[in-house]
Amino acid sequence: MKVLGVDPGLTRCGVGVVDGVAGRPLTMAAVGVVRTPADVDVAHRLVLIERGIEQWLDEQRPDCVAVERVFSQHNVRTVMGTAQASAVAMLCAARRGLPVALHTPSEVKAAVTGSGRADKAQVGAMVTRLLRLDAPPKPADAADALALAICHIWRAPAVNRLQQAHAANRLQQASAAARARPAPVRRTPATAPGPRPGAPQKGTTR
Repeated sequence: MKVLGVDPGLTRCGVGVVDGVAGRPLTMAAVGVVRTPADVDVAHRLVLIERGIEQWLDEQRPDCVAVERVFSQHNVRTVMGTAQASAVAMLCAARRGLPVALHTPSEVKAAVTGSGRADKAQVGAMVTRLLRLDAPPKPADAADALALAICHIWRAPAVNRLQQAHAANRLQQASAAARARPAPVRRTPATAPGPRPGAPQKGTTR
């Protein structure tokens, strides 16, 4: 499985590609950052992000895209820009028919370091070790993108099994409901009553 991880952001959008399967050593295919100038209006910056991600998709041809799930309770202005960049990444993937997975920061940290509260330095160190790199990728957005890809590769089999289990459960429930539903009553068409005994038949006289 080849996964493009995207750590969304307006100024720096981290991107990293990891190849491999769960339970085996993973390989980094590429890593980098899509940058946009802060003095440009947001609409144009989103266009630049789209072009950058499209170029990565063209060159790397991943099997799926993993994007950080955006949420925040504090800095609404910052999270709006991050959410917009995230939407662009999802759009680029969906336009090509690629599956898109969303992972929260705590899910990624827990998958890579074993702790959902790990800091960026710990994430970068574990990414370096897991991918057998000489040094942590810089900036931290790039390392976070690789961590997203690693997280998805490791979580995908479990997620797929869970989805299959849910689908099988829904099918069983639908089948049980169909069996429990009472069968429709078949009505036979009413027949015309026969002639009364002693009544004259058509074409006869009394």
